[in-house]
Amino acid sequence: MSKINPKLENVPETMLWTLHNRATEAMREDGIIEDEKCIEIFKAIDYDYVKSFGKAEPSHAVRSLDFDREIRSFLEEYPDGIIINLGEGLETQRFRFDDEALWISVDLPESIKIREQFIESDERHLHIALSATDKSWFDKVPKDKAIFVSAQGLFMYFHEEDVRILLQDIVNTFEQGYIMFDTIPRLFSQTTTSKKGWKKTPHYTVPKMPWGINKSKIEKTFKDWLGKKVKVYDIGYSTFPRGVSGWFFSFLSSVPILRNITPSIVKIEF
Repeated sequence: MSKINPKLENVPETMLWTLHNRATEAMREDGIIEDEKCIEIFKAIDYDYVKSFGKAEPSHAVRSLDFDREIRSFLEEYPDGIIINLGEGLETQRFRFDDEALWISVDLPESIKIREQFIESDERHLHIALSATDKSWFDKVPKDKAIFVSAQGLFMYFHEEDVRILLQDIVNTFEQGYIMFDTIPRLFSQTTTSKKGWKKTPHYTVPKMPWGINKSKIEKTFKDWLGKKVKVYDIGYSTFPRGVSGWFFSFLSSVPILRNITPSIVKIEF
C-alpha cells in the first residue's frame, strides 16, 4: 500500500509532531500508552518525522493520558455527555474509549481532510471542518447535555484575546460542563514569537505561539474572564516515564521559583 504525503504546513503540521511522539511511545515495549490506531496512521504517512521533530519523547503521550483520565471521569458522571475535541488533528483518543457518548471533532478544513483519510466520521463521531474560533460549530452541539471541551496543543497558537472570547462564548452558550486545555509559560511563548523563533531542529521551526500564561496567573486570569462561579483546576502533567525531558520537567516542577514557568494543563468547570 502506498503511503500518504500529507503536505501540511504551519500549525496543521504540528499534528505530525504529536503523532510522532505518541506512536513512538506506543511502539515501545515499556510504552505508557496503548494505541494501535495511532501506530497504524504513523506508519501510513510519508514523512521524515525525525528530520523535522528530532528523536521522539513521551510528552504528548503523557498529555493524551492526562486528558483521557479526565474524560473518563466526566463520562462516569455523565454517560450521555458530549466530548468536543478542538483542533484534534490526528489524535486517536476515541479509539482508546469504549462508550456510547457523542464525540465531535472541530478542526480546520485541511486538518479534517487529512484526518478523514484515516478516521471516518459516523453518527456518534462527528467531524466539523471549521476553526475552533468560528462559533457556528456551537449550532451543531446539542444544548441539553453536559459537555467536555478538550483542546490539546491548541490555545497557545491563538492570541490571548481569541482564547478569552472563545472561553467566554462556550461558558455563556452551554449549560454545564468542563473545558480542558494545556498551557505554555510566557517565556516559551516569547521565544517562539521572537525574530529567530524556536527551531526545534535545523529543519523545523515551530509555529509562533502567541499566548502563554504563567502558573501563578492561571486561577485569577480565568476567574476574571469567566466569573467567580467557575472552578479552575491547575492539573499539571503526570510524571514523565523516562529520559532527560522527564528529569528536566520534574526538576522545574519541584523548584518553587521555577515551577511558575512550567507548562501546565488547566480544567475549568462551569
